[in-house]
Amino acid sequence: MGITLDEHGWANVKDLIEGIKKTRPFDMDMLEEIVRTDNKQRYLFNEDKTLIRANQGHSIPVDVELKKAVPPDILYHGTGEKYVSSIDKEGLLPKSRLYVHLSREEETAVNVGKRHGKPVVYKVDARKMQEDGFEFFLSVNGVWLTKEVPVKYIFKLAV
Repeated sequence: MGITLDEHGWANVKDLIEGIKKTRPFDMDMLEEIVRTDNKQRYLFNEDKTLIRANQGHSIPVDVELKKAVPPDILYHGTGEKYVSSIDKEGLLPKSRLYVHLSREEETAVNVGKRHGKPVVYKVDARKMQEDGFEFFLSVNGVWLTKEVPVKYIFKLAV
């Protein structure tokens, strides 16, 4: 679309709208509606709505200015059955993203897993991870992020 992100993941709203307009009708009202109604609250405007960024999930290195946070004792990760053998061997890795995404609720993890086929949910001992020196971040839309989750901190749940 011909847009670039700054070091914090912000894109110029005018450039984004113009890029999308190359393939279909699009305007600021439509973009505001997407940001307002997205059920995961993935996107964020700056104060004057001249910039926009994703709250997490980046596949390119950007600093979205995440704040370190103390996680709850247990977090959850939802995935599809096709990824189980890899996760059981290697743990949870960010793959094409910058962070592993975790949720506070098991139900959210189940819903995430459903997007990848038959869902599988892993319970993560976040308290032990943090005690062992792993850092956690909380995105503005409530997704917990960490660089990796080694096998010894995960337990597969029956869904």
